[in-house]
Amino acid sequence: MSVTTREKATSPEDLARLWVERANAGDAEGLAELYEPDAVMAFPIGRLHKGRKAIQAAFEEMLKHFSHFEQEEPLPTLCSGDLALTSTVPADDSRGRYQVARRQPDGTWLRVLHSSGYFA
Repeated sequence: MSVTTREKATSPEDLARLWVERANAGDAEGLAELYEPDAVMAFPIGRLHKGRKAIQAAFEEMLKHFSHFEQEEPLPTLCSGDLALTSTVPADDSRGRYQVARRQPDGTWLRVLHSSGYFA
């Protein structure tokens, strides 16, 4: 059994880049690792996935239908202490993407809330 060491987000803005890299690599497990264990994701908008396992399952389904994702233009990040609101300009005419990230005790960042327009 091999252990994969994946890059961690050292800033809230890293999360979008890491998401695109892992999605393009077909790595649903790696995508889910960008989220806190109890994170909530709306994907598509209106359908909630609670917890890392449910988020991974949603990404596994997504990757059956989509294999390439473009890095989107980031909008300014809003930070308050250990919380950050990030968003990007959608490249796919969806309703938009918004994420709340939290700084972890080790200084890295994970998503807590994520609303995505894919499949909208």
